[in-house]
Amino acid sequence: MFKHILLPTDGSELSAAALREGIRFAKSIGAKVTGLCVIPLQNPFFYQKRMPKDALEEIYQRSEELAETYLAAVETGAKESGVAYDVVCEQSDFPYDAIIRVAEQRRCDLIMMASHGRRGVKALLIGSETQKVLTHSKIPVLVVR
Repeated sequence: MFKHILLPTDGSELSAAALREGIRFAKSIGAKVTGLCVIPLQNPFFYQKRMPKDALEEIYQRSEELAETYLAAVETGAKESGVAYDVVCEQSDFPYDAIIRVAEQRRCDLIMMASHGRRGVKALLIGSETQKVLTHSKIPVLVVR
């Protein structure tokens, strides 16, 4: 059975529900969880003529603070449930890639994440990180709706 579950979060309500389900599932099978939040890269080269460096640093700091808040839900839920856990904050402009990379690096054997339920043209135009993880991951992915 699964021993180590990666729980990516973007702070949304759906993602928070997936975290709760992931922790509940981990407890039921005696697995460890790793919470992951991916924040966008702040590329000063791209923005340097349009945004002051201080503004970029402030955006990055705020992103880190939000990520810490989102990951605190993993810590709290895992502690309350008695589930072993750790948390990771990664920077990437491609969240699906970071999710897969962290899962491989941490030797997770399951990725459990939310689907935002986009369908049709909206799903094609916006894309879905969950769909990209499903497409590219060699590790099993359990989608929570």
